[in-house]
Amino acid sequence: MSDETKSIHEFDFKLICEYFSGMERQGPGSSEVTSKALSFIDNLTNESKIADIGCGTGGQTMVLAQHTSGHITGIDLFADFIDIFNVNCRKLNLQDRVEGVVGSMDHLSFQNEELDLIWSEGAIYNIGFERGINEWRKFLKTGGFIAVSEASWFTEKRPDEIDRFWKDAYPEIDIISHKVKQMQQAGYIPMATFVLPENCWMEHFYALQVPAQEKFLKKYAGNKTAEELVKNQRHEAELYYKYKEFYGYVFYIGKKI
Repeated sequence: MSDETKSIHEFDFKLICEYFSGMERQGPGSSEVTSKALSFIDNLTNESKIADIGCGTGGQTMVLAQHTSGHITGIDLFADFIDIFNVNCRKLNLQDRVEGVVGSMDHLSFQNEELDLIWSEGAIYNIGFERGINEWRKFLKTGGFIAVSEASWFTEKRPDEIDRFWKDAYPEIDIISHKVKQMQQAGYIPMATFVLPENCWMEHFYALQVPAQEKFLKKYAGNKTAEELVKNQRHEAELYYKYKEFYGYVFYIGKKI
């Protein structure tokens, strides 16, 4: 595997955490997109229980909290992200009903049919879309919702360079209609599907990495792993600018039946 196609997962977790921890979001998205996805969900009350799985530092969770009134649990594998998440909760005075906990999406500790809404922005790929929507379904009440954003192809065919890159980084990447079918087969009514606008990648993700990269390279001058991580992220950004008409993130929203 060449340096260019190295997956983010092959880097040291501590370095990845530090690199992304200063950013509001650890993947493409925006508060507008979070709000839009939430607009398709109509079952929430003050008593609702919501889980944000793979929450990172909680950029999207805080938006969810400001537009809902139930209890939200954010779950992430990285303790450093959860520390920042809980600081952000306190800053916004949300700590009474929003809490970040360290945990794995492979082994969630919820009771069966405990949740009204499962949320996951740009994180379900860690377990795989199909596995995630199937395994997490048991935690939802009947009539509960799942809302996830997922890397997807926009076209049946695409140039070899981007095809190779994504099939290596995330072999489960697929066209939108196949993802919707997987959601139906897992026992959900597909309620809405929409493509995230390009600004979620360019303004809210890649542009914000530029100052972070300078700072990171200065701190880790001469550290080959850190330099390669930045190189990897820059390459990923270049590919997006070059091939963005062929792929992007898509929100998939389903209702458990």
